[in-house]
This record gives sequence, C-alpha cells and structure tokens, in this order.
Amino acid sequence: MGKGDRRTRRGKIYRSSYGNARPHIDVVTGAAVAKPATAKPAAKKAAPRKKA
Repeated sequence: MGKGDRRTRRGKIYRSSYGNARPHIDVVTGAAVAKPATAKPAAKKAAPRKKA
C-alpha cells in the first residue's frame, strides 16, 4: 500500500489521477473544485524539407 497502489490516496497523488480515494471536492465547503483551464499552444508544423 503506497505509491504504486492505485486505490489509495497516495497512489492517486503519485499517478496524478482522481477517484473515490481522491475526489474533486473541497473537504471544507463540500463544493466542487474547478480545475484551472490550461490552454495548449498551437502545434507547429514542420518546415518542408529541401530536395538535394
């Protein structure tokens, strides 16, 4: 029971996941916690290769 166990809180924290052991609610207020939106930068296209 520890970092490798997906069913425990420590295992959830280690794997950056959520579930019954680590819910997405604030324990004090009981309100759902909103994750901050992270905008992905646009994917850059590779430059065309020069023909030799």
